[in-house]
Amino acid sequence: MTVRNIRAHQSRGLLPPPEVRGRTGYYGPDHVARLQLIQELQAEGMPLELIKRLLERSGGSSDELLSFKKALQSPWAGEETRTVGIAELIEQSGTADPTLLLRALELGLVRRLDNGLFEIRSPRLVAAGRELLQFGVGLERSLEFLASVRAQADGIADTCVELFLETVWTPFEQGGRPRERWPEVREALERLSPLAAESLLAIFGMAMRDAVERESGRVVRQMAGSAD
Repeated sequence: MTVRNIRAHQSRGLLPPPEVRGRTGYYGPDHVARLQLIQELQAEGMPLELIKRLLERSGGSSDELLSFKKALQSPWAGEETRTVGIAELIEQSGTADPTLLLRALELGLVRRLDNGLFEIRSPRLVAAGRELLQFGVGLERSLEFLASVRAQADGIADTCVELFLETVWTPFEQGGRPRERWPEVREALERLSPLAAESLLAIFGMAMRDAVERESGRVVRQMAGSAD
């Protein structure tokens, strides 16, 4: 970051002034944390005016805000994405059909970048799609499946967020977001995230067993009936 950028942040009220000794300004860890937070929020598309309001209303230090932001994102960071050109995207997806490629963009499986390249957000899903293809499941059907799962996953994610807001964030906010309680909120978030993921896997496992049991029973009864 240039000196000009730092001074511009100071003039906008985003960054406190340095400690001046003689004619030299000294910046400390709090300044560094504040600059990191501003850069990350800008990278996510947040305008400076909104960042300023967030900093003013947070009630916590920049370091706490940055740690909290990382705690929010880290459990769901997922796998590393892949950046590819259009030729490799076609090769990875197994189709040059623009309708299907656009559908993948709509579902958020692929992102178009400003430099003309594409970001594959989940290489594991791409690998799973190729395996499904070996079982005769075409890309169009795979995308329909993923769209259905994503719609239900969005609802589950909303439920998890509501749980965090209800039990942790709302009481913290109603208490005036005291600075000394930021570590407590961050710790609660770090503990709730894996618990939510484990609960989801356990419930999904039970649901799959019940569904397979119901369907296998239907198939067995059908086979028994045809044998008669």
